[in-house]
Amino acid sequence: MSLKPSNLNSSSAPATGTLSFFEQYLTLWVFLCIGVGIVLGRSFPRVATALDAMSFYQVSIPIAICLFFMMYPIMVKIDFSQAKQAVRAPKPVILTLVVNWLIKPFTMLVFAQAFLGSVFRPLITGTEIIRGSEVALFNSYIAGTILLGIAPCTAMVLMWGYLSYGNQGHTLVMVAVNSLAMLLLYAPLGRWLLAANDLTVPWETIALSVVIYVGFPLIAGMYSRYWILRHKGRDWFEQKFLKYLNPVAISALLITLVLLFAFKGELIVNNPLHILLIAVPLFIQTNFIFLISYVAALKLGLSYEDAAPAALIGASNHFEVAIATAVVLFGLNSGAALATVVGVLIEVPVMLMLVEVCKRTAAWFPRDPEKATLRDPRCLRVHR
Repeated sequence: MSLKPSNLNSSSAPATGTLSFFEQYLTLWVFLCIGVGIVLGRSFPRVATALDAMSFYQVSIPIAICLFFMMYPIMVKIDFSQAKQAVRAPKPVILTLVVNWLIKPFTMLVFAQAFLGSVFRPLITGTEIIRGSEVALFNSYIAGTILLGIAPCTAMVLMWGYLSYGNQGHTLVMVAVNSLAMLLLYAPLGRWLLAANDLTVPWETIALSVVIYVGFPLIAGMYSRYWILRHKGRDWFEQKFLKYLNPVAISALLITLVLLFAFKGELIVNNPLHILLIAVPLFIQTNFIFLISYVAALKLGLSYEDAAPAALIGASNHFEVAIATAVVLFGLNSGAALATVVGVLIEVPVMLMLVEVCKRTAAWFPRDPEKATLRDPRCLRVHR
């Protein structure tokens, strides 16, 4: 049975627009940056180690700077009056809460145990020492995937919503709500799913990650947007300021990838087969969560501008928090840390693919293009 509804809104149309040179070939740049990061990490290990050591409560300062410049160009484009409208229309927020906290952690555990603990177990031999105890390597990998599954994305999902022409006001509300939920639920879920009575989740890491990755660029975006519109006017803001700001978010994303894989590339080079094995349940989980979220949004009658970010925020993970937590709990060179790094390896290409799925299936949904936060006011073409 087709998922495409028969009573489409008259303004339904694919989400289309004029992409910049960087955006048209973003997947290519992603893979190039991953390769560059690994080469740099292998060629200049001391530099990578020194940069990786620049952290505060396990929050990487270089990564935080890059993520600020990745998030700020997105935040400054948001019309925050949309956030008020999002509170009055809570369906997308409820959907993402249900998916992220009642479904996603448990499906991640099921997929990880099915593949890493069963199907691929003969290929994952060996043990490692964690806190003086010998742990089977496949169990360590499962622990890393669990840490990914209980960390909903609160930063890069703004990029995915941005690229899919979604309602950034609603995305911002969903990010804020999930950030608060993560502060309350991350440790209890981790303790339960990892079945470790002495699991200590670094609360400072989680809180600082939320503040740094979301709070700082949000405040900077709100203030600068208000100041520019008041003193320079909307025309200058849209035609001049945004013109020079547009490449910043994409460039910061690519630099972030270079740094991440420069820091953790050694783990990938030393475990090529295990990378593939870990990637399988993560890939299936990402697509499965996206599918059930997107179908649920369709059945709930959400507009495309709300449905796309609601599905994308469920599918993506806050890998920065997952990596930091895995390193604190199990060590930098542990299997758990490796599994969280694999999450970075597959997430960006897979999420870019799902963004394209959203744009190509936008006509399945009612449309409300006024909600879309766009790089250029002319870039969304809705055929009436």
